[in-house]
Amino acid sequence: MQIGYQRRYDAGVAAAKAAVDAGELGRITTVRSTTLDPEPPSAEYIASSGGMYQDCGVHDFDIVRWITGQEAVEVYATGSNGGADFFREYGDVDTSAAIITFAGGALGVVSNTRYNGRGYDVRLEVHGSRDSVAAGIDDGWPIRSTEPGATHPAGPPHRFFMDRFQSAFRAEFETFLEVAAGKRPSPCTVADAAETDWIAEACALSATEHRPVLLEEVRSPHRRR
Repeated sequence: MQIGYQRRYDAGVAAAKAAVDAGELGRITTVRSTTLDPEPPSAEYIASSGGMYQDCGVHDFDIVRWITGQEAVEVYATGSNGGADFFREYGDVDTSAAIITFAGGALGVVSNTRYNGRGYDVRLEVHGSRDSVAAGIDDGWPIRSTEPGATHPAGPPHRFFMDRFQSAFRAEFETFLEVAAGKRPSPCTVADAAETDWIAEACALSATEHRPVLLEEVRSPHRRR
């Protein structure tokens, strides 16, 4: 079985992972992952989506865990609502942020929103003691620089996940065909998905109770304070 986290197959993200694994960045201090949607989905979708952390943030949680090669031990998450009323009605938020502490000491910073009028902004930054790298900083990056004379990014902003990740989806599907044919093991397993889901669950609990949450609390509910 191969879990569909397509960001692992994005060329820029894969290059960042290779740089981390090769030791080029030194000790990883911070990894930042961002998903900013240009507009929200429908109320019907939100009603059954599982919420911001399980639906949207889960892709960021997977990628920061994968990039660092470390397991999360604690999270603190918060969210807010300033848009459509249906988010609040379904107990969800339209904007969120989370800080993840990993076992090796790296800190993950994840930010999400359903309202980013300039476009679909998905990017990754990895900061280390020797170097830093970023993925998603291309001419389609939906941001406007206020630096005098700046011309980057020069292209039209990404507007949809298919134009941002078209090549990644193709690479993911090609990999799946190899997995199905028995030519290689699955690079994104059920165990990976479970660990990512624990992070999402911990973030949801943290946002609800306004406190840091240890991953062990959601893995073993009877241990909750």
